Order: sequence, then structure tokens, then C-alpha cells
Amino acid sequence: MTNNMSPAASEIQAIFDRIAPVYDQLNNWLSLGQHRIWKLMAVKWSEPSPGDVALDLCCGSGDLAKLLARQVGSTGRVIGVDFSKEQLAIARQRNSSQFSPFPIEWVEGDALSLSFDDNTFDCATMGYGLRNVTDIPRCLQELYRVLKPSAKAAILDFHRPEQSLMLAFQQWYLQTIVVPTARRFGLTEEYAYISPSLERFPTGIEQIKLAYEAGFARAIHYPIAGGMMGVLVITK
Repeated sequence: MTNNMSPAASEIQAIFDRIAPVYDQLNNWLSLGQHRIWKLMAVKWSEPSPGDVALDLCCGSGDLAKLLARQVGSTGRVIGVDFSKEQLAIARQRNSSQFSPFPIEWVEGDALSLSFDDNTFDCATMGYGLRNVTDIPRCLQELYRVLKPSAKAAILDFHRPEQSLMLAFQQWYLQTIVVPTARRFGLTEEYAYISPSLERFPTGIEQIKLAYEAGFARAIHYPIAGGMMGVLVITK
């Protein structure tokens, strides 16, 4: 892992370390269980095949990595990367406590400086990570570098709806559902960051532009959940 993180990156890392114990439970409640469907969609769009070497960047507690592992099978390989030690500890614990014929390698690492050779991965996923990196263009460049030619990556994250009604609903939901729920867990400050991070996060069209600037040959952004979520699918 890169040790020269900026203060902003260190702060974000600390947030995810603190919320790690309740991260999955909160995601499930706050999305009404829909996050599982969105993750399945992201994995499908990354087009994993048996025998592939797959990357789950900003893997958190490992949901996407485990979905990838089912697709690449026993002849494949999955590496989950995150800069939060606490999230990785939970990923390892969850994976070891359930019988799995598909081992996953968990790596502590920086999404802006990946420790993998060029052209390593056949596919990649990233769930709720791009919004939290301190340098989105650099993150996309690193992802481009480690993917094999013609490989696909699917990046799932919050999205700002284009329709004013859905945008208003999203803002209401964050303020009246997400933050109060987080407050009950003693994590008000940790989850209050979502709204400002979403305001800074590029729109789907802007994400597509950034992907092309990073070198990707094709990029498409799929709005889901009424435009409150989105999946950016990029092809090297």
C-alpha cells in the first residue's frame, strides 16, 4: 500500500475503518436490500468468464469479489483490493467462515497506485469506490493500466438523478433516512459525508468523458434506481 496518502485520503480511510463493523448491515437497510441486485448487475456487465483473473477494486467487505469468484470458478482467480484494514479483516473473516471452493486474495492497497503489472486482469468491478478516491482520473488510469486489452470494468456508485423530482427525493432520502439511521449507530459524521461527496462526483456523462481521457476504447453509463445509482461500464 502506498504510504504517502494525502490528508483527505487518510481521512476517508479512517471513515471506512470506523464504519466497517456495520457497513453491510447499513447498506442492506438503507437500500432496502436492492444493493444486492445492483452488485449482480455490475458483475454481469464486467463479463467475467471461467478461468479469468478478476479484480474487485475498493472491495470493502467483499460482496462483489465473491460474486466474481462464482463466475471465474476454481480455475480463475479473484483479488480484492481496499485501503481499509478493517474492511479487509471483515472480508477475510466472512469468506473463511463460509465454505467456498473459490479462494479470494485480499490485498491492502491504494486505488491510485496499484501494485500489479500492466495487463494483469481480464475483468474488474468497483463498488462505491470511485466517489471516494481523491483523484478520479488517476484511479481510472490505474484501472486502465492493469486491465488486459479488451477487458471490461463495471463501476457501481451513487449518481445524481437528472430529473428534478428524483433529485429532490434523493436529497430527502439522504437527510431523513440515511443520516438518522447512521445516527442510531453512532456514525452520523461518517455517513454525513455522502451528500457532499455526491455533489462533487461527476455525472454519468462526465464519467464517460473521464474514461475516454484515461484511454478506454468504450464507455457507457447506465442509470439505475431512477437515476439515483449508476454503473459505468468501460472497455479497454
